[in-house]
Amino acid sequence: MSEKNVSDGAALWHGRFDAAPAEELMAYTESLSFDKRLWPDDIFGSKAHVTMLISVGLMSKVDGENVLAALDAVGNEFASGSFVFEASDEDIHTAIERRVTQIAGEPGGRIHTGRSRNDQVATAVRLWCKREVAVVRARVLEFVDTLESRAVEADIQQIRLPGYTHVQHAQPVLLSHHLRAHSWSLLRDASRLADTLQRLDVSPLGAGALAGSSLPINPEVSAKEMGFATTFANSLDAVSDRDFIAEILFDIALLGVHLSRIGEEWVLWTSAEFGFATLNDAYATGSSMLPQKKNADIAELARGKAGRLIGNLTGLLAMLKGLPLAYNRDLQEDKEPLFDSVDQVRRALVALNGMIATATFNVANMTKGADAEALVATDLAEWLVQRGMPFREAHAVVGKVVRDAIASGTPMVDIVRAHPQLGADAASLFVPGVAVANRRSLGAAGPDAAAAQKTRLDAEISRAKKG
Repeated sequence: MSEKNVSDGAALWHGRFDAAPAEELMAYTESLSFDKRLWPDDIFGSKAHVTMLISVGLMSKVDGENVLAALDAVGNEFASGSFVFEASDEDIHTAIERRVTQIAGEPGGRIHTGRSRNDQVATAVRLWCKREVAVVRARVLEFVDTLESRAVEADIQQIRLPGYTHVQHAQPVLLSHHLRAHSWSLLRDASRLADTLQRLDVSPLGAGALAGSSLPINPEVSAKEMGFATTFANSLDAVSDRDFIAEILFDIALLGVHLSRIGEEWVLWTSAEFGFATLNDAYATGSSMLPQKKNADIAELARGKAGRLIGNLTGLLAMLKGLPLAYNRDLQEDKEPLFDSVDQVRRALVALNGMIATATFNVANMTKGADAEALVATDLAEWLVQRGMPFREAHAVVGKVVRDAIASGTPMVDIVRAHPQLGADAASLFVPGVAVANRRSLGAAGPDAAAAQKTRLDAEISRAKKG
């Protein structure tokens, strides 16, 4: 086999082999079909690497400027859609180096000095994660803003609805309280993503294949050029570490679980049985057979895709668990679940945001459910506690009232009014809105506590946006 340059379409590792790679090998091992989206990050990292090579004298300024110009030219080709891939391009990194060498000539062959695809790939993926995970976090905070906007609207009207345990009526709560419950969980997601972004902010460039380089490279220069907070401390760890991807996939999986819970509620709330909300036509679908249908497909998919996000996490962990140091080709399998999870959760956040922002709350149906007599039961028990009765005894007294009302078909309020241990004062708890107004304890579901909660939530949102 004659010697060939990478610009001629040879594999980066061709020099060791007498035979060209089999088509089956290339078809099975290629990653270009999914890693080509890393092109901005590979070019950015390559420019930082070239800048470092110039600074330490491993590349002349003239050659370096030629290579940097070639990298910019390749970036423009990608941006315009005119870049042409060749059959020999195993991945995006091979493709870019091949094209840079075609443009810059012999100096392009110096771009890989002191660098391996191992640290090159790890660098590009970290750069991609820094950018894209920050976008996911921003979408989370935008969703929180929408939930809070709807909560403020609900506070103005003091909208109440039944709260549930076991999907059974439990106690009345303010709608704002319910919406803010989701905001708090989403803010925890934003905090986890921020922590993950901080931990992944480490440049692996300069670690080489696994052991660094005998050349006088300076990884700190390239790290600074790329905007990383620091550089690696151990070259073996640098090229094999995918903890940051596992963290991202966990953060997104848990975020997906939270979105799934929201989706499940909205599937219920928009059903005829609940009738708590109506979706804007732009955020609902219909049926190909049933003309009357208005389906909450966004909510259903948020619920369904949570399993996919969890699967991406578990698949990555299963792949990582048996790998010895340092790099193994198995690590190629980190990108598809990463890209998929980021894509899916971003779409879910945007779609759910629009769905909830444009939905109409059916106040009458919510209020009717919130004012159901059975939801006053706990208040009656606590009324007795305030008058000295042990809670377990009070629970039993009210439980019998509920049982008698069901058995006789008599309204609970009438039984309470005539009850020797309850009476007219206790019956006043059945006045619409009184039960939810009585929820005054810290973090509770009533209007007084809602004001304090809003202050705390606003402060937390502000901190999250600054972070």
